[in-house]
Amino acid sequence: MRDFRYHRPADVAEAVALLDAEPEAAYLAGGTNLVDLMKLGVQRPDLLVDVTRLPLDTVEPLPGGGLRIGATVRNSDLAAHPVVRRDHPLLARALLAGASGQLRNMATTAGNLLQRTRCVYFQDTGKACNKREPGTGCAARHGQNRDLAILGWSEFCVATHPSDLAVALVALDAVVEAHDPGGAREIPLTELHRTPGLHPERETTLPRGALITAVRIPPLLFARRSTYLKVRDRATFAFAVGSVAAALDLAGDVVRDIRLAYGAVAHRPWRAYRAEEALRGRPFTAELAARAADAELAAARPLEHNEFKVPLIRNLTVRALTELARAVSR
Repeated sequence: MRDFRYHRPADVAEAVALLDAEPEAAYLAGGTNLVDLMKLGVQRPDLLVDVTRLPLDTVEPLPGGGLRIGATVRNSDLAAHPVVRRDHPLLARALLAGASGQLRNMATTAGNLLQRTRCVYFQDTGKACNKREPGTGCAARHGQNRDLAILGWSEFCVATHPSDLAVALVALDAVVEAHDPGGAREIPLTELHRTPGLHPERETTLPRGALITAVRIPPLLFARRSTYLKVRDRATFAFAVGSVAAALDLAGDVVRDIRLAYGAVAHRPWRAYRAEEALRGRPFTAELAARAADAELAAARPLEHNEFKVPLIRNLTVRALTELARAVSR
């Protein structure tokens, strides 16, 4: 691991100024991803700016049923929060599906959203990876790509975003609050993460030095009827092979409104807008859910080893929405 300097800023403004002035600096919160990448030599910051002591660790209910989640709220605390469990159960389920209890005690909300990909070629400095070293190629395209993207990938990168929490938050129309050298800004979470295009090394739309301070969830009363389903290779401490976050609002048997997002299928959490549109305003059936998923997955381009993800996501969509519909009817 490269030698580095360490600094604990007094406030958000100092933290942002430090990152703006130091091209090789990085924010440190839980460190559950960054420290691993530093050990592997994938990231080599010469300054760590520790933001864990800043006052960004509260969960605040907002008028009308919204929620504001501080950037450094620990994953375990957020999953156990009574308001989250009552009003946004898909968040609790997504968090509890991730990592291990020990890691959830360290990992933070913003850190979870800003995880780097777990593609094995990104983590291996001896392999070609445009994300880690632009211009070297993408070894994963014709290599070990079973766990990688089927949607939105480019010839430069086929990696997937690993966060479970991000998928749930994208389904809830969450908004990121951040500070950068120009001041405060807000970014819809659906616009935070990029698809790879020509520059997979540019993972988010955050400007250099920007510090996420909170994530805000707007009021959505039917989020109480929500779920998160995750398929993985083992029962715990494994990243998703595919996942679905869903919230369903029925008027009788008609889909009045819906939120749907997919995980482990793209370079960013994937909001399933086509599937939502195919469902909204129609009587719910499992067959309709399957057709809606097919509408979303029509743009899928599976790689050599991950074609199974298409029926997997379709089946997860049907299961998640059917379970929610049954719960509403009881």
